[in-house]
Amino acid sequence: MLTRIGLALMWLLHFLPLPLLALLGQMLGMLLYFFGRERRRVARVNLGLCFPAMGAREKESLVKAHFRSLGRSFLEHCLLWWSSKNRIRRLVRIEGIENWEAVSGRPVIWLAPHFVGLDMGGVRLSCDYPAVSVYSHQKNAKFDEMLLHGRRRFGTSTLLSRQEGLRPVIRAIKRKLPFYYLPDMDFGIRDSSFVPFFGVQTATVTGLARLAAMTGAAVVPCVTRQLPRGQGYVLKFHPAWQNYPTEDVEADTRRMNAFIEERILEMPEQYYWLHKRFKTRPEGEKSFYA
Repeated sequence: MLTRIGLALMWLLHFLPLPLLALLGQMLGMLLYFFGRERRRVARVNLGLCFPAMGAREKESLVKAHFRSLGRSFLEHCLLWWSSKNRIRRLVRIEGIENWEAVSGRPVIWLAPHFVGLDMGGVRLSCDYPAVSVYSHQKNAKFDEMLLHGRRRFGTSTLLSRQEGLRPVIRAIKRKLPFYYLPDMDFGIRDSSFVPFFGVQTATVTGLARLAAMTGAAVVPCVTRQLPRGQGYVLKFHPAWQNYPTEDVEADTRRMNAFIEERILEMPEQYYWLHKRFKTRPEGEKSFYA
């Protein structure tokens, strides 16, 4: 019942102008900050590991900025779920599309790290381009339904469950459907290697290099930035990676993490710090989150 009431409120919010919606989202973010004790702690641990030289006051300011950015992104999902295609095109501007077009004659993987604008970029692309992506089911069935609705509503996206494995993904890539790929979360030790992420040995999925090798796909990073209040988002295609993949999967995975680090330094408040990115540890090493 509470979920249905919340979704009804979200539907009403999608009529608001973006500057007002963004302000309300930032306010929601601060409420989540004050009441989300465990998530605050996870963000502080992550930032402490990634930025050990950062002072306590600066780190806490960054935690708050992240919650504000996350609150905005959450409320602005109402636009993805119910706004017109034209409004979404205005909401998310695309830059660097020539970097994708330069390799569009071959299979392509769009590397999309976990920034708060991730869904904004994905739905914006679905307005105009067929693509494939993988999703994980949410615990709340109704919220899960709405997320899937938002990602599928324009009829161009093929969404595959993570539980289906890699075979349908490989088939889709070989059919030259761009693969919107989100590989920078801790999924455990399976199919992962421990490689540095901001100097911390981090269990990192090696799927990007393996998929590129199996399909002959070019890797074109695709990063969505949340702009200041009322200005929407920018999805930026970066140049396709040259000499990738190599025969060294671990080196290729380090390259991916290094690229994501560079983007984080450009907008540190927008990376998804609430995820326990360093949860899986090498054997015998204590948890950072205990």
